[in-house]
Amino acid sequence: MGFPGTWMTESESVVYRVVPKCACSSIGQIMYFSDHGHFFDGDIHDSKTGLHKWSQEESQAPIAENVTAHKSYAFTCVRNPYQRILSSFFDKIAGIQRNGRRYRGNLVPQLAQKYGIEVGSPENGFEFDQIASFRRFLLFARDTIRWRRPMEPDIHWSAMSGHISTFIVNGGRYDSIFFTEKFNEGMQTVLDAIETPVKVDLAQVPRFNESEGHGPKRAHEVSAYFDDLSRHLIWEIYKKDFQLFRYDFDDPDNKMPVGEIDLDEVHAKLGD
Repeated sequence: MGFPGTWMTESESVVYRVVPKCACSSIGQIMYFSDHGHFFDGDIHDSKTGLHKWSQEESQAPIAENVTAHKSYAFTCVRNPYQRILSSFFDKIAGIQRNGRRYRGNLVPQLAQKYGIEVGSPENGFEFDQIASFRRFLLFARDTIRWRRPMEPDIHWSAMSGHISTFIVNGGRYDSIFFTEKFNEGMQTVLDAIETPVKVDLAQVPRFNESEGHGPKRAHEVSAYFDDLSRHLIWEIYKKDFQLFRYDFDDPDNKMPVGEIDLDEVHAKLGD
């Protein structure tokens, strides 16, 4: 199994377990800058050099060796589950991707046919019933996670605890898990704990939101998208995420965590 979704600086100053839709573009660029003194030109997910990634065969041995021996500081980042699934919908389902096409080719037409999801288009200014379509998407997301049909769950909406657990189960240990909602504070904690070839001034780092501007803007407050059934589905899918990472299930409009993450509890509950 190894360490899927794990990135490490070439200097081995730090190890990061990617969780999609949780500031991963910004984190990857900061890691890249901390080794090279400049940002990667393009989406950091497309880089093939300058950063060790588990998906690159030549990176697997150094990552595995480092993580199993816990040679470097290891961290990840989490986000409010309500906000994260909404972001996935607007980016991956309703949005147009960087390559100018829909995400995963025929996925959106398939969802239109099977679940009645409409997403509009750039031609009509992405006019569609956002609330109705999102709730139908949520049924689809639950079906992929619960029954793995009509397809395997996508990394962008599968639970954060699932991503985070593979690192622990295969022998890794986190030194820090911080909140996207408190990004600068959490990232600074990481930078303070490590030695990097190039010093990073977080105040000077631009935001790398690769999904920005490719699709419709959210038209309503978060709670408007989640009726009783939607919240039931959200709990079914993300119960562990709410509990372990201390997010507020009762108030979808409160994106902030309501407590601190207990790392020992995370390792105990996700390490089985």
